[in-house]
Amino acid sequence: MRGVQREPFGTMPDGELVERFTLTGAGGVRAAVLSYGGVIQSLFAPDRHGAMADVVLGYDTLEQYRGDRSYLGALVGRYANRIRDGRFSLDGHDYTLARNEGTSHLHGGIRGFDKVVWSVEPFEHERGVGLVLGHVSPDGDEGYPGTLIVRVTYTLTDSNALVVEYLATTDAPTPVNLTQHSYFDLRGESGRDILAHEIELAASQFTPVDETLLPTGELRDVRGTPFDFTTPHPIGARIADADEQLRFSGGYDHNFVLDRMDDTSLVLAARVHEPTTGRGVDVFTTEPGIQFYSGNFFDGSFVAKGGRRYPRRSGLALETQHFPDSPNQPSFPSTVLRPGHELRSRTEYHFVVRPS
Repeated sequence: MRGVQREPFGTMPDGELVERFTLTGAGGVRAAVLSYGGVIQSLFAPDRHGAMADVVLGYDTLEQYRGDRSYLGALVGRYANRIRDGRFSLDGHDYTLARNEGTSHLHGGIRGFDKVVWSVEPFEHERGVGLVLGHVSPDGDEGYPGTLIVRVTYTLTDSNALVVEYLATTDAPTPVNLTQHSYFDLRGESGRDILAHEIELAASQFTPVDETLLPTGELRDVRGTPFDFTTPHPIGARIADADEQLRFSGGYDHNFVLDRMDDTSLVLAARVHEPTTGRGVDVFTTEPGIQFYSGNFFDGSFVAKGGRRYPRRSGLALETQHFPDSPNQPSFPSTVLRPGHELRSRTEYHFVVRPS
């Protein structure tokens, strides 16, 4: 039945309550969202026969999410992706951030937005059901300047789309790059790899990386490389090619530069199709890039939902975003938010069924 269900999920060490909200749309898709990390814990979508299955990776308990290092289903900030050496300069001031991946700052640091409890307000309207999540990141949080006020709205529409809208303001100049970090297995938590999933990316360039997975600053043409997904290809078709970029990351873990006519319109970023079930997801965004990650670092070492263990490449992430390390790359689109301005961004995940 269409609506929002609210229930306790667990308690933080300081006694703060974590809740789970189950969104059910009129079109049949159902999603469970946690106030902890804004996590999308589950998302049930139909296959070509109408059978429902959970198509995102996750955990059963709050304790598992608190120990998670893979950002399963979480909201990521203040800065999604990597910043080289955890450093940047802005308006003549040097800033040092928390370093949580070697010498790099990754996905907001040691206690990023994925590790906080968000305020949540459910709603229903004529287009669907949803949640408004809020968080205030104080000045100096993980090394960032300024107090950042963030609001993220999840809307599950009656046409089986999950819409994610970001809004942020600040009282001092600061870099901001927000994303949603769900991992998809469109077969439905199969516990197998996603290499047969077919993917198409609306990107004729990508940002190559060095051995530390930081961008070099180059925008490279995808033509003639294993990174050309301008037409659909199975993820596994070229993932083992003798390519330096694939070797650095153990597969795909790269930012793709989206082909767009302007800086603000909602454009198609990606299409994914799983042939055996017919399930698909089409991703639209106002962001300039999308990080395609093929789950290369999963190794079956942690227990997830239903006691499953996720082997290598058992989920794929499609993180709409500005480019990695933009604070240190002046040629990349700026991620600096200034007082008196708003960050507004929108990403839509349309869950569809395709013919075999």
